[in-house]
Amino acid sequence: MPSNPAPRVPAWPPKSAPRLFVPDELGDGRIVALEGQHAHYLGKVMRVREGDIVILCDDVTGEWAARVGQVGKHRIDLTVTEQLRPREAVPDLWLCPALLKKDRFDLILEKATELGAARIQPIVTRRCIADKLNMERARTITIEAAEQCARTALPVLAEPVKLDALLANWPQERALFFADENGGEPAAAAFAAHALASEGGPAAILAGPEGGFDDAERAAIRAHPAARPITLGPRILRGETAAIAALATWMAIAGDW
Repeated sequence: MPSNPAPRVPAWPPKSAPRLFVPDELGDGRIVALEGQHAHYLGKVMRVREGDIVILCDDVTGEWAARVGQVGKHRIDLTVTEQLRPREAVPDLWLCPALLKKDRFDLILEKATELGAARIQPIVTRRCIADKLNMERARTITIEAAEQCARTALPVLAEPVKLDALLANWPQERALFFADENGGEPAAAAFAAHALASEGGPAAILAGPEGGFDDAERAAIRAHPAARPITLGPRILRGETAAIAALATWMAIAGDW
């Protein structure tokens, strides 16, 4: 007679467990009180009940399982029970995209987070249609993207700066790959050479706005000692496409893919 099959072991943590980033540092046995949007999301949207598991991240120590305790109308208490993963090691790559129209820049924020950028540094150029960024809203987009793709680290999101200020204060040890629509070294080859020469040293990708950089800006970037002009191929890409494509290529060649 065939032997009885081994009982199935439930996945741990449950695949359906909600994931949230919280502002407080986590640790074994700590009590986390969630209010506001977090409490509404868990209680009204996810309908958690006492004893359910929620996965919490703090962007410091990593990812933890927490068990739901008291569920109130406006507050939910959780007890941290077990560390699941430490905070991930993030490749030292910055993405410096020019500000775009809101929906297009939202896409950059979301995809840069999913792809693993360590820092997002928005820039303002002469041809930018937008010159301001709602930082609270932008931070929410990066947090939600990190929760969706199971990152344990959030990208640093910096205030927008003008291009000339970015170049003037650029750290000389950080390579600045400049996506130039007028041409340069093929991106994949440039990224591979950097990875080989620097063993994963600090780098950044600079991508322009809808109308591209003007001649004076392009000359200033090319004159910078850290700048390395690259091309993303024969087609003219939208600003968001160029930023995302360059970041994806870098991660595939020199990042953590």
